[in-house]
Amino acid sequence: MEQPNLNYVNQLSGTDNVFKAKLITIIKKEFPDEKALYFENMNNKKFKEAAGSVHKLKHKISILGLENSYEIAVKFEENLLENRTIGKEDFDAIITVITNYLKTL
Repeated sequence: MEQPNLNYVNQLSGTDNVFKAKLITIIKKEFPDEKALYFENMNNKKFKEAAGSVHKLKHKISILGLENSYEIAVKFEENLLENRTIGKEDFDAIITVITNYLKTL
C-alpha cells in the first residue's frame, strides 16, 4: 500500500514553514472527527451520510499524496451512494494508514 507523504503540503507551502504547520495542524484536527463520523455512519448503516464523510476524507487522502487511495475512495463513495459497501475494507485500510502516519507528525 502506498504511504502518506507531505510532498503536496511542501509544494503548497514552499518555504513558508508557518503555513506548512497550519496545514498540518488543520489535517490533524479535522481527520479524527471526520473519521469518527464515517465509522458512526457506517455502523448505523447510513450509507449516504457515510458517502459524505468519505467525500471529506478524500481531500485529506489527496493532500497526503495518496493518489491510488484517492481513486479507491472515489469508487467507494460512489458505491455508498448506491447503498453498496463494496470497497469498505480497502478504504478502512487507507484510514488506518493515515491515522498511523498522522501520529508521526
